[in-house]
Amino acid sequence: MSRVRCHVEHIELDGDYGAVDGVRLTCSKCGHQTESFGTDGPSIRRCLALMNEECECGQNNFYVAEGQ
Repeated sequence: MSRVRCHVEHIELDGDYGAVDGVRLTCSKCGHQTESFGTDGPSIRRCLALMNEECECGQNNFYVAEGQ
């Protein structure tokens, strides 16, 4: 299992009632992106978990946010 860094961006996402603050993580290995509502730790951890589930390369990596 490789340790793969993900770049974290703070973005605005379309919510049911307008724009909502969120995060987008980008895999440094393949460029795959995941998004989540919210900007704190649980939202980033959700994106990291999604990254592992949705890996387009079929790999099982340990994803970490940049700076962690």
